[in-house]
Amino acid sequence: MAKSYRTLAFLLAAAASHAAIAQSADSQVVDRIKEEGLHHSQVMQTLSYLSDVIGPRLTGSPSLKRANDWTKETLAKWGLQNAHLEAWGPFGRGWQLDRFSAQVVEPQAIPLIAFPKAWSPSIGHPVTAEVVLVDVADEAELLKLKGKLKGKIVLSGGERPIPARFVSQGSRYTDKELAAMEEPEAPRTRGAGGPNGPGGPGQRNQPNNFRAQAALAAARLRFFMDEGAVAVLDESRGDDGTIFVQSASVPPPVDKPAPSTAAGMKASSGLDVGPAPQAPRRATSVWDKSAPKTLPQITVSAEHYNRMVRMIKQGVNLKMTVDLKAQFFDKDLMAYNTVAEIPGTDLKDQIVMVGGHMDSWHSGTGATDNGAGVAVAMEAVRIIKALDLKPRRTIRVALWSGEEQGLFGSRAYAAEHLGSYPPPAPGTTPNFGGGPVANRGPLTKKAEWDKVSAYYNLDNGTGKIRGVYLQGNEKVGPIFSEWLAPFKEMGATTVTIRNTGSTDHVSFDGVGVPGFQFIQDVIEYDTRTHHSNQDVFDRIQGDDLKQASVIIASFLYNTAMRDEMLPRKPLSSGS
Repeated sequence: MAKSYRTLAFLLAAAASHAAIAQSADSQVVDRIKEEGLHHSQVMQTLSYLSDVIGPRLTGSPSLKRANDWTKETLAKWGLQNAHLEAWGPFGRGWQLDRFSAQVVEPQAIPLIAFPKAWSPSIGHPVTAEVVLVDVADEAELLKLKGKLKGKIVLSGGERPIPARFVSQGSRYTDKELAAMEEPEAPRTRGAGGPNGPGGPGQRNQPNNFRAQAALAAARLRFFMDEGAVAVLDESRGDDGTIFVQSASVPPPVDKPAPSTAAGMKASSGLDVGPAPQAPRRATSVWDKSAPKTLPQITVSAEHYNRMVRMIKQGVNLKMTVDLKAQFFDKDLMAYNTVAEIPGTDLKDQIVMVGGHMDSWHSGTGATDNGAGVAVAMEAVRIIKALDLKPRRTIRVALWSGEEQGLFGSRAYAAEHLGSYPPPAPGTTPNFGGGPVANRGPLTKKAEWDKVSAYYNLDNGTGKIRGVYLQGNEKVGPIFSEWLAPFKEMGATTVTIRNTGSTDHVSFDGVGVPGFQFIQDVIEYDTRTHHSNQDVFDRIQGDDLKQASVIIASFLYNTAMRDEMLPRKPLSSGS
């Protein structure tokens, strides 16, 4: 009997020793990831080439296609396999700014901080014209200007007050804010009186709401075109010379409703591209090849715009010279995602994904939105490859395009590889939000729907990772808490049940595949860099990107090595 006890004790000790060795091996892998990612990082070199050398990457533009090719070649050079481009679309016309300047020339020279809106047409040649202020409250006031705008440069809207700043534009999350984030959000209601009661969506139909303002803006643009204005200028929402600028607008149709979205088509360029599913969108967008003609449109820094408004109100006659030359590209209407893999071993048919969107707006160089996320995703897989780790599941990196126009690239990928719902009824918008998958008809599952364990996304600027959003998937909470534990000293501790949207993980979560976005310090994202001319490499925090790279590399490796795939939220009834 004593011998049996000694045998049992030996076996238990051996099992404990084996468990300790296994745990030690996991810790050693994390330590190796930290060493490679913190002390041999290439994330800043990658981001500098993407943002400084290639520059802004508007969807459909030649520079975005250069970024597609460069990232594909770089990932292949690092040893990833099956590096290729996958086409989606058709998206529409590309656009590139070739030349621009704007300044007041009379009664004195005032060089302006300004930028054309994306897909704005050229003026054709430098034009000097009188500047007219149009600040109207409704269409009746607009009609009083009939016959007075031909050949004029229009300031559309009045002066905006710019208060002093008494707090920094940059910030990190405090412990208190992170603790509050761990609490579930209060449920949202449609208002006590139903859809049209207080707080309900019917309140959007009140006169001073966004829809009314958008309708007036559309009416103004149509009027300016009909009257023969040269160009229309508006004021940036930023200050300190920061310009937030996105797409030009097209005038609303006059006699008929917008046509339905064109059917998707395959790429025929001979590139190593995959299938080309259609991306859902409005057919009257400015990038459509068949979009109606529109006016040149320019956004001006608030301080310079306000000065012009005040001068005109003082009775000064302003003249401005504008030179705007841009190119449209419509030979290839498709857009592309870059995809590459680290093949798995015994579970190679299952997949773990990471990504970020490569497209950007055009006034900066797309460093924080979202070159940072792209560089981190690439660095995470580079770390795993450099360490010669052997993941059980295949690790796939995907760099999206068309995110800024509506998650088009990732939505098309999800529809092709994972699953899709019936198209929405005419006049309605599909719900691609997080949380339990909305009941919007049966889900048609595609080949990889039950093969993807998780998709991880980074797209909130340069800030370091502070935790992760669970997207309502409670079962992954304890798993992610364990995976974050080695990074407590780096400030990453928060796991929240909350959802976050507006970026590419929603395309996965929306079809029932676990998709996650990391919590990041905000730094200057909303106040300075997001969609602005200050979205440049100099606003990047290098140590933050290194931290994010090692955390995501660890999450990828842990997900790839689990015996089981990550748990999923249940699909809603009807799916």
